[in-house]
Amino acid sequence: METVLITGASRGIGLEITKQFLESGYNVISTYRGQPSQELAALQSSSHLVIYELEVTNENSVSKLVENVAGMPIDILINNAGVLGPEKQTLDTIDASGWLETIAVNTISPLLVSRAFIPNLELSTNPRIITISSQMGSLQRESGGMYAYGSSKAAVNKVMQMLSLELKASGITVCPVHPGWVKTDMGGSEADITVQESASGIVALAQSLDIQQTGKFFTWEAKEHDW
Repeated sequence: METVLITGASRGIGLEITKQFLESGYNVISTYRGQPSQELAALQSSSHLVIYELEVTNENSVSKLVENVAGMPIDILINNAGVLGPEKQTLDTIDASGWLETIAVNTISPLLVSRAFIPNLELSTNPRIITISSQMGSLQRESGGMYAYGSSKAAVNKVMQMLSLELKASGITVCPVHPGWVKTDMGGSEADITVQESASGIVALAQSLDIQQTGKFFTWEAKEHDW
């Protein structure tokens, strides 16, 4: 039975991914910031779920989680924790502090979390790292008005591409994934797909990935996305 570690699992895509992996018979380690949501806490009735507090931008918090799972094989790491960024992100309104916070959560943390759990991933026979990105990070897609979010996702795509090259010799697959425009608190009610649809695609992709796909940018439908 494989084990999956999911960051940012209190709500939205992370919560639904947790549910679907549990339903598929996986051992799941899910993390939350501050306090777990009622929905995540309720899932602890499953003997296959363990939840931990994790602030992905705090290296001490990451180190504490590493200690808690030391020696445990992790087959799939899903860097899901992320933020939309400051309310004001236009050319005229974006400020440095909000932009930097967005980069810290969306770009830097996925690398630091991934690096921290490499020893656990190396204990797996098919280790995979999936980072939830966005099509707004693709340089092939023209969009404006969301400087902090878009740039953080473009940057994390490059970070994951670089990481895939460094970890390929260790057999660790690394792929960023566009989850779709999802009806969550972040995506809004006008979004294209439900959280269940997005999570189902991401789970299926995670199950099928191997080292032959490393370094590719995928959509939730397992289609290769332009960088």
